[in-house]
Amino acid sequence: MLKQVQHDKKEYLCPMSAKKDIRKLSLEELGQLVKQKGEPAFRAKQIYDWLWAKRAVTFDDMSNLSKPMRDWLDENFIINAVEIHDLQISKDQTIKCAMKLHDEYVVESVLIPSTDRMTACISSQVGCSLTCGFCATGKLKRMRNLNADEIFDQVVLIRDQAKEHYGAPLTNIVYMGMGEPLLNYAEVLKSTEKIISPQGLGMSPQRITVSTAGVAKMIEKLGDDGVKFNLALSLHAANEEKRNKIMPINETNSLENLAKALIYFTEKTGTRVTFEYIVFKDFNDSAQDAQELADYCKRVKSKVNIIEYNPIDGGEFKQTTPERLGAFIKHLEKNNIIVNVRRSRGKDIDAACGQLANKNKLAEQELK
Repeated sequence: MLKQVQHDKKEYLCPMSAKKDIRKLSLEELGQLVKQKGEPAFRAKQIYDWLWAKRAVTFDDMSNLSKPMRDWLDENFIINAVEIHDLQISKDQTIKCAMKLHDEYVVESVLIPSTDRMTACISSQVGCSLTCGFCATGKLKRMRNLNADEIFDQVVLIRDQAKEHYGAPLTNIVYMGMGEPLLNYAEVLKSTEKIISPQGLGMSPQRITVSTAGVAKMIEKLGDDGVKFNLALSLHAANEEKRNKIMPINETNSLENLAKALIYFTEKTGTRVTFEYIVFKDFNDSAQDAQELADYCKRVKSKVNIIEYNPIDGGEFKQTTPERLGAFIKHLEKNNIIVNVRRSRGKDIDAACGQLANKNKLAEQELK
């Protein structure tokens, strides 16, 4: 079974089949396809609509196409639809889904319900290569990048869970699941384009946040590409030595270089950056740490999300005390820094920030 493959842009071949992956085709390429088939031009729009706006998982779902046309598509193409194979519901109503990909790999996606929003936390890679010391996903090997359609499918499936369980629409999307989005740059941007497009889900880009551990050159590229979605940086220390310890990526993407890239990004897009900061006990929770963070924030148009630490197996860090957390926040606010506190959700099912590590029935079966 082939599990890792480089897709040629002209072939669109599926690694699991001789058939071509139809969702690798653009609307224009579908137009050429139906023209060669002798079908009217509007067939391309119909097919495209089924693939993205209606998320057909088989060609038989495409009910406004003729039976011969559907049969021809089925003979020559495949839809590599993502499926939910395991689902857990937390006592706080958070839902974690194990998403099975066409090549049997698994990623995890999370629905986070609250009083004013329904948020999908989605993955961009199978595993991760960054080895951040506080993150369970970082202990996994990176197997491959996700395709844009696989990222898109996660959003649709989580949206369906929001409707089924809570009768509410999906309002927000965060690329904060498994993997580093900016190390899968092209496919992540393609997925946001499909989510935003009226021919896709038609969501506002202001409802999308892409979170990165900090890849300076790709942050600058986001600015050059004029993206409209929000950007969050997992900071967790505004001190080079401390950040090097918990986030090895900092050794090649220093705080200084990240600040320059973020300033460039904000100037290009006009968007305020969010710094995500987990406060670890006796590591980055002192008054000095708070001042270093405040000084860093003043360099970049930004705000801070304080995130509760979620313990992981074999982790060396602990959650700070309420007293130290309160003093830390107060220090930031004295420096006129915008601060929000994000409480953890789904800890009892390992669905909280930093806990995604494929602890699900499907992944366990694959290891046997």
